[in-house]
Amino acid sequence: MASITFSGTSGNSFFLPTASVSHYSNQNIRDGFNPLKKNLSDTKKKHNGRGLVSTNVASPPLPAVAPLLPRRESSNSGDLSHVAWTSVRQERWEGELLVQGEIPLWLKGTYLRNGPGLWHIGDYNFRHLFDGYAMLVKLQFEDGRLIAGHRQIESEAYKAAMKTQKLCYREFSEVPKADNFLSYIGELANLFSGASLTDNANTGVVMLADGRVVCLTETQKGSIIIDPTTLDTLGKFEYSDTLGGLIHSAHPIVTETEFLSLLPDLINPGYLAVRMEPGTNERKVIGRVDCSRGPAPGWVHSFPVTEHYIIVPEMPLRYCAGNLLKAEPTPLYKFEWHPESKAFMHVMCKASGKIVASVEVPLYITFHFINAYEEKDEDGRVTAVIADCCEHNADTTILDKLRIHNLRSYTGQDVLPDARVGRFRIPFDGSAYGKLEAALDPNEHGRGLDMCSINPAYLGKQYRYAYACGAQRPCNFPNTLTKIDLVNKKAKNWHDEGAVPSEPFFVARPGATEEDDGVVISMVSGKNGDGYALLLDGSTFQEIARAKFPYGLPYGLHGCWVPSK
Repeated sequence: MASITFSGTSGNSFFLPTASVSHYSNQNIRDGFNPLKKNLSDTKKKHNGRGLVSTNVASPPLPAVAPLLPRRESSNSGDLSHVAWTSVRQERWEGELLVQGEIPLWLKGTYLRNGPGLWHIGDYNFRHLFDGYAMLVKLQFEDGRLIAGHRQIESEAYKAAMKTQKLCYREFSEVPKADNFLSYIGELANLFSGASLTDNANTGVVMLADGRVVCLTETQKGSIIIDPTTLDTLGKFEYSDTLGGLIHSAHPIVTETEFLSLLPDLINPGYLAVRMEPGTNERKVIGRVDCSRGPAPGWVHSFPVTEHYIIVPEMPLRYCAGNLLKAEPTPLYKFEWHPESKAFMHVMCKASGKIVASVEVPLYITFHFINAYEEKDEDGRVTAVIADCCEHNADTTILDKLRIHNLRSYTGQDVLPDARVGRFRIPFDGSAYGKLEAALDPNEHGRGLDMCSINPAYLGKQYRYAYACGAQRPCNFPNTLTKIDLVNKKAKNWHDEGAVPSEPFFVARPGATEEDDGVVISMVSGKNGDGYALLLDGSTFQEIARAKFPYGLPYGLHGCWVPSK
């Protein structure tokens, strides 16, 4: 393997003790209390034996909340030794972490990460990684210091489960148990109306151009506004238009000027591309793509854009009404694999809504697109669109590998399905076929790849670098952080033995002129039940700082950056 590997440093980090929540209430925070603004004593630094700097911050203790939700997963479900796959031990916590290494002083703002934090109700264990009730984690950076915290998102699904101690809404693989046939019929009626669908916003979090921060999942009702400082749940994000529908892409494209999303149409198979202006809740239709084949639209968890176009993927992993109606999960949950329906990529003009290219491509499976850009000739005319994604070699078994039981019962065998940087080329010459190839040798990143980010300044533009989770095999889940160089077709990989890192998130240095000038943030679930926040240099990909949490946090999904005001 030609890549350069940087191993995670060993040794312990530290955390500052926290006081009772009675010292500082949420009202204190809303009324202006900011622990980063308090008068802190001078920072003392000392070098350790590995050349890192331990920054000891003497400060007043910050609030914590006593454990409310003890971990209750049954040992019958497999090996529970890894904290990544266990429920968080308390509903909320906040405190200042002691930093080992040095946080760049220019890093000012809050990284928010969303994801499942609770995979059980009472003694009942959920089935799938995507089922867990949403938990937000924050890393608040200012003046080289780090305030961390987490809190469960108070969705209706979560509050109902806590009150009744049973599942009340349909999650990714979970359906409320009907007491009798009549209640089952009633639940089906609620499914068609959307009333039984979850609002458990456990997938992503975005900051809109007007400053509102919204947590999202694939159900439209699962859009929830939160306070990025206190992590309070503020209320529903409700769309004011009449477009209707029950689901949307879990990953909209959000910039300073617009909010773009795709709405799958399950009745008349196709997709609506919609735009929402900053400061509004009203989506307006840009255009529609009819499905080329198949009984239903393909799963559209994410999609890419270029400067002038929206790319609409049509996977043969298609929504299945029959699977949705079943009370028990099928092997592919709410989807069905239809290779005979083939796979397509469509390109829509952002301005006119017209379809400028629709091509058949090799079969593919992807959750996450990385980026896309326009390929131009010497006269500046667009000749093709290039779209990159984390592609799972058209292998649907990745969904089953993400069952909680499979993740907890790892025995050391190499069972993670292969993945690659899949590069689509969609020609603009009227061709009926496009290409899908690996953008670099998958062995560069261990043939594992997902949970990607880029420098946001390069969204929709030609780019060189991507950051993702890769694999050091044998493994059953991505276990490295990898920096991919799409020009030199090489990768640098960070690995900490036994640890499970979450999405690497790139934050550019203010004023940077190089694409990789910044830091990469990840939260890592350690092998011994601990966890830490990790900062890597975006260019060298070497560790520059870490800060240990007072206890390990479960694996999370996607995040966003909220700059300091």
